[in-house]
Amino acid sequence: MAFAAAANRLLVGTGPAVHTDGPRFDPKLPGCWLADLSAEAAALDPRLPSPFTPNGLPPTGPAWYATPTLAYAQELGLTVRPTEAWLRPEHGPYLDAWYTRLRDAYMATMAELGVHTSLTDSAFLQAMAEYKNNSDHPLPQTAVLSAIKSTVKGGIGKLRERPQGAGYRPGESWPALERPTWRPDIRAAVISTARVNMHRKMQKLATAADLHPIAVLSDCAVYLSDGPSPLDFLPRTPEGKPLPGGFRLGVSPGMVKHEGTQPLLWAVQLLDERHNPARHIKGHDAAADGE
Repeated sequence: MAFAAAANRLLVGTGPAVHTDGPRFDPKLPGCWLADLSAEAAALDPRLPSPFTPNGLPPTGPAWYATPTLAYAQELGLTVRPTEAWLRPEHGPYLDAWYTRLRDAYMATMAELGVHTSLTDSAFLQAMAEYKNNSDHPLPQTAVLSAIKSTVKGGIGKLRERPQGAGYRPGESWPALERPTWRPDIRAAVISTARVNMHRKMQKLATAADLHPIAVLSDCAVYLSDGPSPLDFLPRTPEGKPLPGGFRLGVSPGMVKHEGTQPLLWAVQLLDERHNPARHIKGHDAAADGE
C-alpha cells in the first residue's frame, strides 16, 4: 500500500505533454525532466541508497526524472538545472478518487481482521501477528484484502503495460499503446513519490538517531536491532512518541508494519553471498512472490 499512499494528492497530467528546452524546474508541474545530478549526488550519505536510481546506486550522468524526484533533490540541497523536459501544463490530483476508494476498502477490511487505527504500537504488532498466524485458515476478508492489493499493484502496472505474447518483435506496436490508460508518466510519478517517501524516512532516522539500514528493497528496509521487535530500535521522542518524519507503525497507507526478524548471522551470510536481506526478511523471496 506504499504505492497507493504515493498516489494520494499526487499531481499528474490531465492534458497533452509539451516539450520544452532549457526549462526552469517547477516542483508543482508534472512531467519528465532531463537533468544531471551525478556530481552533487555523489556527496550524499553513502550508507543510504540513492533516491535517484531504481537500483540505489548513485547516478552516473544525465537522466530523465519525474517531478517528485527532482523536487526531493532540491529538498536535499542539490542544484537542479534541467536541460529539457516533457511537461503537463494541464494537471490535477487525478488519482485521488481511486486512492480514496481503495484506502477505505483496505482500512475497513483490516478492521474486520482486528487491525484498527486506534491501536497502540504494541497492540498493532500483536494484532498483525494474530492475523498472520491465522493464514493457514484464511477468513473471507483475506481474499478481499488480496484483491485490494492486487488492484493497487495491477492498476499502477497497467499504466505501462509491456508487450504480451511470444510473437512480439522489438519495434512493433502493441495494443496497450492505444488505450487511454497508457500513461507511463503517471506510473513514473507514483513510483518516484513512493521512493522519495521511503528515502525521506530513512534519512530522518539517519540524521536524528544515527540509524542506517543494512538492506533496502522497494518499500522494505532492514535495520539492526537489539531485539526481535521494531519497538526495540525505532527511535522515540522524549515524550515517548514516534520520531516525526520517520517510520511509524500502523495500518494506514504510508505507515509501516513488521515484515520479519532474522538472526544477525543470517543477514551476514546473505550479504557475503551478495544477496539482498530485504528480499528474504520474511523467510521467503518477496520479489518472486510478487511483492
